[in-house]
Amino acid sequence: MTDDRTGLWLIGARGSVATTVATGLALITAGGAAPDGLVTEQPELAAAGLVPLDRIVIGGHDVSEVPLVKRAAQLADAGVVPHTALALAADQLDRDCARVRLGHRTGTETQRGAVERLAADIREFAEAESLSRVVVVNVSSTEPVAADDAAHASLEALEAAWAAGGSPLPPSSVYAAAAFTAGAAFIDFTPSTGARLPALAELAVRQGVPWGGSDGKTGETLVKSVLAPMFAARSLRVRSWAGTNLLGGGDGATLADPEAMESKARSKARGLEEMLGHPVDGPVHIDNIADLGDWKTAWDHLTFSGFLGTRMSMQFTWQGCDS
Repeated sequence: MTDDRTGLWLIGARGSVATTVATGLALITAGGAAPDGLVTEQPELAAAGLVPLDRIVIGGHDVSEVPLVKRAAQLADAGVVPHTALALAADQLDRDCARVRLGHRTGTETQRGAVERLAADIREFAEAESLSRVVVVNVSSTEPVAADDAAHASLEALEAAWAAGGSPLPPSSVYAAAAFTAGAAFIDFTPSTGARLPALAELAVRQGVPWGGSDGKTGETLVKSVLAPMFAARSLRVRSWAGTNLLGGGDGATLADPEAMESKARSKARGLEEMLGHPVDGPVHIDNIADLGDWKTAWDHLTFSGFLGTRMSMQFTWQGCDS
């Protein structure tokens, strides 16, 4: 097991998901909660040499100025985190909050300037905290599908566009570029574009840093990822798979935007087709119900055919906390 201090730099650091991460890390390392739900804590991974939880240091970028302690209190009132977290985690959340820097607002600075500024923040974080490495994780709101741009095709084209004063990257990709420029790894927990552009993949290779991720898939899509391979393995042909999602909170408000919703729907559909091995009629509806807050209900209805083409169907309901 490595004992190196590792930085966890969260994009959207004052949001619900990031605050839940910071609160959970503070609680578990203080002995106030069990590491339930953490795949990395399973016995099978004990020999993997992963960084101990108490060696992880949190920082990040956000355009919001809401203190983490205040956001944690809101999550506690909503039942997302236990109220005991507020007393046990408050001091650590204040320390984490002090390491959050101003994020990128489109139109307030040149895109190249934004990448350089954000990268400098990450470097300063690593130096100030004596970190061996930094991993940048995007947990910000889902953004609309990015329009194609010739500058996305190569690093040379991207740098030429920046030199001409252009802004060809969506926000999530600006953060990915900043991570790579700072020599940090990048993980996208959202279905946003992030590092998934040829120009940024080239930058990552040049900098020698890893990247990955495209939607964390922790709710309805998690269930799909278990069921779909079952149907494929048993040669049961899925004919349709419709889903309705009801959620509130910040994600609900974001996904009320048709363009942002399209990005999420594409992510869900892409994963389903990859697992089944064929296209499937799979409409996805996402509705913002403000009263639900951070809680989400997903209802799925699917039809499939078995031996001799016999038609069958299945339904399931997922109810959980979106943060």
